[in-house]
Amino acid sequence: MRGGPRFRMIPGAPRPVAPFSHCVEANGWVFVTGQMPTDPMDPDAPLPEGIVAQTRRVMENLRLVLSGCGLGLEHIVQARCFLTEFERDYAAFNETYASYFPEDRRPARTTVGVTALAVGALVEIDLVAMRPEEEGK
Repeated sequence: MRGGPRFRMIPGAPRPVAPFSHCVEANGWVFVTGQMPTDPMDPDAPLPEGIVAQTRRVMENLRLVLSGCGLGLEHIVQARCFLTEFERDYAAFNETYASYFPEDRRPARTTVGVTALAVGALVEIDLVAMRPEEEGK
């Protein structure tokens, strides 16, 4: 879609933990709100234990949002990652995150250590994706 912003809530994606859209699309760019490791089928369930399980859940939640826009992980151009236990979890997070992308197609990325995240999560990831040019015409 090209043109003005389109604010989207994706059916089946995780329940928002704050007042936001799952993503906003404008001129072929898709800005995906940071996803938490919550279960989209049971948003009140306890979070998965540990950074590996939480990273997997976040990546699957991101995949759900992207899929709702007709996109996939291959359309990601940039990711911002937030870790509450940076020194402890960084290596395991990297290994898990990297498993979602071919080595020659990894998005640009920034990872930041933070003091806390919503719902007591260990990790949150937001994204910028780009719709392929032919789909936007």
